[in-house]
Amino acid sequence: MTTSAKICGLMAADAVAAAVEAGAAMVGFVFFPPSPRSVSIEACAALTATVPAGVTKVALSVDADDALVADIANRAGVDMMQLHGRETPARTAQVRETFGLPVIKAVAIAGPDDVARARDYEAAADMLMFDAKPPKEATRPGGNALAFDWKLIAGERWAKPWILAGGLTPENVAEAIRISGAPAVDVSSGVEDSPGVKNAAKIRAFLAAVREA
Repeated sequence: MTTSAKICGLMAADAVAAAVEAGAAMVGFVFFPPSPRSVSIEACAALTATVPAGVTKVALSVDADDALVADIANRAGVDMMQLHGRETPARTAQVRETFGLPVIKAVAIAGPDDVARARDYEAAADMLMFDAKPPKEATRPGGNALAFDWKLIAGERWAKPWILAGGLTPENVAEAIRISGAPAVDVSSGVEDSPGVKNAAKIRAFLAAVREA
């Protein structure tokens, strides 16, 4: 099995180029102002214009209203939406149907109950993402450099493709894939020098580790 990778939280052209050139299947852009990785629609459009066909461009939002989702869908140059907040299965399905883009739904995982809850989204989303549940004091639902126990999802079978996220780095991603069986992985903080500042060498190292896993 070949595992694919998504590099998320991209803000600069050189980081986008590094991700694409090193073989990322997906590149992600954040639309959530509390995040240090948040971009404007105009900035995202300039970045996505440089991404070649075959690489999926993903817009991450958190409990966004219809106006924002519509603006992103119409102007940001993305292929897919990632809902990373408390969106319900009904809201997930609505976004998918209303705006004509496939949807990734992120589910925060800390224990078996969270894995069971993810089943509620299988019919509503095109892909699922399993991320670590943020600490209570966190200002954002993801990108917190935290991992969850990968054994919680090991051996699970899902009706939709899924992505493993949360605390992944070039050093631990191979083990994460081995334990969880992830068909795809997502990284943001694990390839940064500081929040929002991607390191091209770390991006290349992460994608190399995924290929070798």
